[in-house]
Amino acid sequence: MTVMGVSRFERFFRVAAGLDVDKNDLKRYSDFVDGKLYDLLLVGQAAAKANGRDTLEPWDLPITKGLQESIHKFRQLDEEVELKPILEQLAKHPLLDRAPTEETEARYPEIVGGLSLALAHTFKIMYPDLKNPQTKHWEGVTAIFDLLL
Repeated sequence: MTVMGVSRFERFFRVAAGLDVDKNDLKRYSDFVDGKLYDLLLVGQAAAKANGRDTLEPWDLPITKGLQESIHKFRQLDEEVELKPILEQLAKHPLLDRAPTEETEARYPEIVGGLSLALAHTFKIMYPDLKNPQTKHWEGVTAIFDLLL
């Protein structure tokens, strides 16, 4: 899945955190946002089930305060994330027990955008002088997200 083209991806990380990423980082990034979005959906499905609903609503997703703030900041950057590639990638995962509503699916791009911004900022928090993330940096940053999301 590529939610952004290579040039847009490179520009986004440069603007968001002063990082120089390249097309080799695009797969790691795509795997990251796909995995985290699916994780949010899995937890959201449990909330929908606990509330006796057959559908997954936006408020079922465990969007933390920090992620919500990143979503708001992403909106201010005026960047775009396309919905179609996100849906195509999610279709490769095991089916959810609860189907996301159209309203939930419509929020995927801004959630992915918020995750992307949070990812970029996490690189700079963990590695303040970093300019060009390497494998060890990606592993460290994604381990933090795996622990918290």
